[in-house]
Amino acid sequence: MPGDSEIIRIALERARELGANVAGAVPAARLTDCPSAVADGYQGSTTDRGTYIVLGLYHDPEHPELDLWEEGRGTPGDRILAGIGRDLAHWLQENYGIRTRVIPYQLEDGGIYLKDAACMAGIGSMGKNNLVLVPGYGPRVRFRAVWVDLTFPGKIPSRQDSPCAGCAGYCIRACPMDAFAAGRYSRGRCMARMDADKASGRARIDHCRACELACPEE
Repeated sequence: MPGDSEIIRIALERARELGANVAGAVPAARLTDCPSAVADGYQGSTTDRGTYIVLGLYHDPEHPELDLWEEGRGTPGDRILAGIGRDLAHWLQENYGIRTRVIPYQLEDGGIYLKDAACMAGIGSMGKNNLVLVPGYGPRVRFRAVWVDLTFPGKIPSRQDSPCAGCAGYCIRACPMDAFAAGRYSRGRCMARMDADKASGRARIDHCRACELACPEE
């Protein structure tokens, strides 16, 4: 039976085989006091044992249908990610007999701060637009996670680069809600647009991606 570190390595490879474009791992304990948890009043999962396998799926701008949100169903892209997560969780249970759990997307359902998790797992770095900038994909990656009852050993490969250094601020200029007026990202201004979209009564909603699509990072 391989050790925990080897199973995690194999799990990351398997995640990519199942369709994830990127994958990384972070100890669950690191997420309990991550920056977003501190700022947000510690919502979401409080699990402090085991490891989160973070899965990322590239949302090509040429396929905007991946981001069309529906009440009670989320987006097609998220459903693809959830399926990858379920397949990975089942595969780990069947092959290694370890406990696994697909993490819900919403914090109120027991979710985690996925962007923090992705950064802590070394997948990318947080940009000025409050999106994770992933090498090779820019900010156009969506995330999900699977909890595994394994101990993550050794050093966490977090990224230290500053991808927005020297950028002309295309995301700031593109934002229709002026969410960067105070010099930093305002979640409230951004959410006001999303809430208005949801209240429109449309069956499928194409949420604003202005800052994401304006970003030149790849």
